[in-house]
Amino acid sequence: MERFVDAAPGIRLWAEERGPVDAPPLLLIMGAQTSGLGWPDAFVDLLAARHRVIRYDHRDTGRSTWAYDEHPYPLSALAEDAVTVLDAFRVDRAHVVGMSLGGTLTQLLLADHPDRLRTATLIGTGALSSTPYRAPDGARVPVEELPGPTPQLLELWARLEQESPGQGRPEQESPAEGAPAQDDPDLEAELDRRVEHWRLLGGDEIPFDAADARALERRIVAHTGHCRSGAAHALADATGLLRTERLAHNDVPTLVVAAPAEPVYPLPHAHHLAQVIRNARLVEIPGMGHALPRPVHAPLAAAVLDHTARTPVHEGDGS
Repeated sequence: MERFVDAAPGIRLWAEERGPVDAPPLLLIMGAQTSGLGWPDAFVDLLAARHRVIRYDHRDTGRSTWAYDEHPYPLSALAEDAVTVLDAFRVDRAHVVGMSLGGTLTQLLLADHPDRLRTATLIGTGALSSTPYRAPDGARVPVEELPGPTPQLLELWARLEQESPGQGRPEQESPAEGAPAQDDPDLEAELDRRVEHWRLLGGDEIPFDAADARALERRIVAHTGHCRSGAAHALADATGLLRTERLAHNDVPTLVVAAPAEPVYPLPHAHHLAQVIRNARLVEIPGMGHALPRPVHAPLAAAVLDHTARTPVHEGDGS
């Protein structure tokens, strides 16, 4: 079932739920400039076998309002949007799974709204903590010295920033009226860029399925109603996000997913997360990078479901 959620004056968020309405709720939070459809249907359905799964489009993605120029916001506002989505679905407490920027937002929820979470799962993100990383040899590594994105990704991002038109606000269009024609050369060029991006994000351990990535992005474009790119989340104020002390005293059971082929937040970041967030444990998904290709769906869903099953159901969590 789909619905729109009023998040702020002039801001509406598209949201969808799948799975039994009386199952424990699970909220999926996607990464920067990525629609909620970035969670592949096949993966969502694996989770929906045991959960009432809710996913949504951030502001300035998908079918949610694109209006950053008129209504700028800090990144922290996106975490408050997640709370608003839970409220709209009448969910008091949920399991929350966040990927990339979604993992950042999930940490903000752990720190600022722990009463709204039953468990948390963090995928492909860095810690909102200034506590140094303890390397296997015992050395303490400052957070700013942890490895960053691969050179190939940095080169692609720089090129895309130069090539990509339409960084401003797209006109609001309904998908039925605004979706580009399937033979639109602008659409095909944009899909080429997105597929190349996913090829690098996926890492080098799982064979890349370009056709699958293209089909997903084509569906996201149709859902959104245009193929123009946006930069709102890159422009949003990212200051004041550190939650070192609160994460160090976290009581919410937290799963950190370690991805050995991760090209954005290389493996030490996952171990750092598990070190600085109290009540966190680590699980590795073989071959995984910063993407959700079909080969990781089953092991990742199994890890999430095992994690959520460890926490008993409480009355009032929402249904």
